[in-house]
Amino acid sequence: MTEHILAQRYLFSVEAIVFSLLSLWLWLFYRGYGRQYVKFWTFSLIALACSYTSLALQDNAIIWSSTPFSQLILLTLEQLSKYSYLFLLLGGVHSAVSNISFSNKRVLSFVFFASLLSLLTLMAFLLADISLFNRFYIHVSLQNFIFGCCFLFLSFYLLTTKKKHFSNITLMIFALIIGLRYLLYSFASILFMGEESFADATYFLTFFDAGSNTVLAFIMLIWMQSSERYTAINAVRRAQYLGKHDSLTGVLNREQALEKLETEMPKALQTDQRLCICLIDMKRFKFVNDTYGLKTGDYILGEIANRLTDSVLMPKVVGRLSGDSFLFVIETPNQQQLDNSLEHIHQLIARPYEYNAQNIIISCSIGYCFYPKHADLAEDLLQKANLALHHAENNHLASVLFIDGMHTQGRKLILVEQEIKQAFTNNELILHFQPQLNLITNRLEGVEALVRWQHPEKGLLAPDQFLPDIESLGLNNKLDNYVLDKACQAIAHWHEKYKRRVTIAINMSAMEFQNPKLINNIQSLLFKYNIPPKYIDLEITENVVMTDINTAMDTIIILQNMGIKVSIDDFGTGYSSLAYLRALPIDKIKIDRSFITEVTINDSDLTIVKSMIELSHGLGKRVLAEGVENADQLNLLRNIGCDAVQGYFISRPLDESSIAKFLKRK
Repeated sequence: MTEHILAQRYLFSVEAIVFSLLSLWLWLFYRGYGRQYVKFWTFSLIALACSYTSLALQDNAIIWSSTPFSQLILLTLEQLSKYSYLFLLLGGVHSAVSNISFSNKRVLSFVFFASLLSLLTLMAFLLADISLFNRFYIHVSLQNFIFGCCFLFLSFYLLTTKKKHFSNITLMIFALIIGLRYLLYSFASILFMGEESFADATYFLTFFDAGSNTVLAFIMLIWMQSSERYTAINAVRRAQYLGKHDSLTGVLNREQALEKLETEMPKALQTDQRLCICLIDMKRFKFVNDTYGLKTGDYILGEIANRLTDSVLMPKVVGRLSGDSFLFVIETPNQQQLDNSLEHIHQLIARPYEYNAQNIIISCSIGYCFYPKHADLAEDLLQKANLALHHAENNHLASVLFIDGMHTQGRKLILVEQEIKQAFTNNELILHFQPQLNLITNRLEGVEALVRWQHPEKGLLAPDQFLPDIESLGLNNKLDNYVLDKACQAIAHWHEKYKRRVTIAINMSAMEFQNPKLINNIQSLLFKYNIPPKYIDLEITENVVMTDINTAMDTIIILQNMGIKVSIDDFGTGYSSLAYLRALPIDKIKIDRSFITEVTINDSDLTIVKSMIELSHGLGKRVLAEGVENADQLNLLRNIGCDAVQGYFISRPLDESSIAKFLKRK
């Protein structure tokens, strides 16, 4: 009997050393890779090493007849170590299989549960009958039953996992065998404890458990190596995927889209089909990002990619080129199918996008060309589709087909772009001011700022000679901010020189008025030039308001609260709603010159103008008429109640030096 105890003691000591070294190796692995399941298994092996250490010390205690208190301490350590080993092992397997990281609170709950179970077992052991049989059942049989149930549960859990690999299957079979071993021993201990064969079986299982625990440790090592290999393979596949696909939307990136187009072109020739290369660009997408946030914008881009990919048109190529631009290539046998296809694309994009309980609606512009009609290379086809798209955006058209003349326009823009940017830098863009006459007081009410280009070679250029190019180059925002700054400079200068402050009306583009930074920009200029807000009058068209009524109303209310005036320009030429017009806190309505030109000779125009004035006054808005060219028009407008006028009869637009005669008058 003593020989058996010595053999067990040496075995337990060796196992304690082995599992300590293995836990150290796992800890180094965890430090390098940071996998939480490895951390669980590391502490599980440490607990197993502590368990074997306590067993080795218990054998020494038996041989050297130590005190009951020390035996109790060793028994407590053994129980706590074994249950900690079990629960940490199960937690690590769950973390490895499900790829879930447990919080520190959850990890502590595992240790707490193991401690609680150990404490309950120990209390039952101490309070049980002094008989050896009762204590054996509590100390050994119950523990084996709990271990058996847990290992069988682990085997069943691994059986039900979706992803199975070699380590998974190996651990599942191992858990099944070990679970059956613990359960059978638990039942056998109740039936055959007093027999000599049971003692021999117990001695044999001591070595079996040592071997099985060593096998379990090696399964852990194999699992870790397999997991890292699987992670590395996935990383390589992910890198290969991202090398070909857009990371945000999942469709092909620019390089791969062009490469796919190159492969589709010969196929189209073989089947005698023509390819339609569509370049799709979202309208006002920057506004969506600025208003709803970048996450919303990313969601919309992903949804657009999905809609295009799943289209009934069965596209040959779908790719994201950059930002909010997509390449969409389809076969189009005839013109009727092409028209239907383009309409289908517009409908796909225009369908509302629901995100965070918000319905967002956007539209798109399409530029397209054909293979093999327009080019033989993918890059050339993309360039021509881009020229057509540029033409569509500049002319507010839904879809535009490339034509040869667009090359000339593109080259012209390249040449003029540098000139325009130089004009901003050198302050070549100057303001002229057209006076506005108050018909009640017959005094200067304000002026409208009109931009001109003092070209160093071509002389003074009218707006129609350069504004279309500025719009084509997407420099509207820069121009609006430039004019705002120049207008504020003029107000400050006039006050300093003539001791007068004059309201300046400034036209705002739709893009700048929807810019979230507009309010801050204006506040900065007012502070910079020390200007009261009431001397700024921002003029927007009806279409600017109707493009995004909620945003427009919010912006107007903020400006109004600041003291800045907001007017509706070119009234009558858009599609404004009277209900919204009533709700908008605007100060003034400007009647478009097209209604004034024949107001004295055309009864229809007269009726319309009178109705506009009555409507505006009824809503509490002032009215200014544009384009007054003669005394008859002036007198008529005065008689029907118009508040103010501007036009060549009052004064042509004047440069800053010529406006001085108006400012010197009282």
